[in-house]
This record gives sequence, structure tokens and C-alpha cells, in this order.
Amino acid sequence: MMNTAVFTASGVAIPADAAKMLDQLCAQLPDYVVRTADGVTIETAIGGGAIALADNRLIIKLQCPTASMLFTIRCMVAEHLFKSAENEALDLSWADRPQAALVPDFREITVVGAYNITPHMRRVTVATDDIAHFNRGGLHVRLLIPPKGRQPVWPQTMPDGRIHWPKHEDALIVRAYTIRNMHLDRGEMDIDFVIHPGANVPGADWALNARAGDRAGLMGPGGGGVPDSKNLILAGDETALPAIARIAAAMHADTRLRIFLEVGGKEDEQTLPTAANCQIVWLHRDAGAAGQLETIIRAQVAADESRPYVWVACEQGEARAIRIFLKTEIAYDKARFSVAAYWHKQ
Repeated sequence: MMNTAVFTASGVAIPADAAKMLDQLCAQLPDYVVRTADGVTIETAIGGGAIALADNRLIIKLQCPTASMLFTIRCMVAEHLFKSAENEALDLSWADRPQAALVPDFREITVVGAYNITPHMRRVTVATDDIAHFNRGGLHVRLLIPPKGRQPVWPQTMPDGRIHWPKHEDALIVRAYTIRNMHLDRGEMDIDFVIHPGANVPGADWALNARAGDRAGLMGPGGGGVPDSKNLILAGDETALPAIARIAAAMHADTRLRIFLEVGGKEDEQTLPTAANCQIVWLHRDAGAAGQLETIIRAQVAADESRPYVWVACEQGEARAIRIFLKTEIAYDKARFSVAAYWHKQ
């Protein structure tokens, strides 16, 4: 059997009150951090680890299948530890002594073009000098939008594991998206944006106003990849549609695939090419089908003894309810499901 590489990081955090900090960490990340007798465990779709409490110190051990995923987990842990510390002193150091530098999975991109593929979904095609970088790892990236009229200033790593983000007039807008299509032959990729009204929709605004030659940045990829299964249930709303379409396109003819997608109406449906034996059910909110994903997952899992892989992405509250059902109510094998919150109600 081929060995799978594991990337690890270990560190020590010395806060004013270590036990209190662990409690705060659990409160901040309830979906990923669980309290144990001597610390916490961390479980995400891309890796995890543990933090042990010892003599008012936090002993951190992390592991991930790729260096990029490890960077992401370490950054998450560091950011939330400092958030928990608030104004109190916190000394955080890592055994490998990371140095200040450009974020390792950052690449600059240039807009090639943009157009609507449905009334509420807009596709932006971007180019990069290192397209191969985005063809491995997860499906998702963080889009970094620089302020208009200014030379972009990009983020750098810090020795404590956090990212130093440009501030004030150089501040970036950061949002997570899915790479919808890769065009390796011409160094381009497509990113789809849900277009919806609202006062705080900077990603959608950027997509609507994107013009050829505009510069932006991407960090990633990460956030989980295509599930390794021949029997899948994929469910989500339009924010998950690009990821579901990408997963469907990667499936082979010997795969059974069931897709449940909640969108505004008939006009928001898309063609989802796949070689799999595929059943697609569209749920239209304008016909009263809002908020049905939890009910559907419960029914599908209960009726299927084959234990399919369950992949869900939707609003935070609904995602949490589905995760509790799978993880707690029926103790579904944690290697057989992935449930993510892509947005939350204001």
C-alpha cells in the first residue's frame, strides 16, 4: 500500500488563562473544535489535530495531507487563539519557526471576461501565470479584491502563524468561492458568483463590474475536494451549485449520484454534465420549496442502507442541523459525510 504523506506542525501558546482560552475556542468554532478531558480536538474537512492543556500552556499538534491545507489550519488556529486572548498577553511560537513572506498559496489573477449564465449567476473568467497550482488541492479559493484605483498590496505570513492583511486604504475584500471550470491549456479558470440584492455583497458587486484587465488575488485551493465514493448524495442551494457541478463533472460512469439543489426558480437551473448515473431534483423557492434540505437528507439516508457519501453545503443554521443529525442523532460514519455552511442569515 502506498504511504500517504502527512504534513505536521507543532507549537506552544502561553496565554493568561489557558483553560479559559480553550473554552472560548470551542465557542468560536463549535463545528470543528470539541472539548476533551485534557484539551480539545480539531476536525475539519482538510485536516485537524489537538491542543492539550499543560501547566497553563497549550501544546498544539496539527496534521494535514498537504502543505497548503496545513497552512490554512495553522492560520485558523492562530487567528482564533489571538481572538480569544483579546487584550491579554499571548505568546505563540511554532517549532518550525515560520518566517514572514508572501502567503504560500497566493497567486495574482487578471480578469479575462464576465457574463451571466442564469439571471442570478454570473461567471468571471480569470487568468494566472500558475494555473497548475489550482489544479490540485480543494475546490475552493479565497478571492482578494483590492480597492479601486490603488496598486494592490497583498497579504504576508507572520512568524506566529497568522496572516498580516493590508489595512486602511490598502484593505482587501476577501470572500470564498469555488473554481467552477479549469482551462489548463490557456491558463484560465471560471468562478461563478451568485447575484443577489443587498447592501453588503462585495463579491457580487465585483463580478458585476469586472472588466478585462482588472487585477485581483486568489488564495488556495482548499476546503475539501471531490469525494472518493461511487455512491453520493449532493445537496445545497445556489451558493453550492458551482461546487456540486464541479463534483458531478468529475464522477465516472460507475457512480450513483443523487443531486438536490434549491434555487429561486426554473430560470436558475443549470445543465450539470456528468458521466455518472445521475438523478437531479431541483427545488424552487418561488414554488414554496425553501428550507427542505434537512428533510430531504433525513429521508434519503433513512431509506438507503448502502450508506452513501453525503455532501451538503447551504445556510449556516440548516447546515448545523444536518450535521447534528448525521453526527449525533444517527452516528453516521464521519468519513462518509461533509457538511459546510456557505453563508448565514443576517
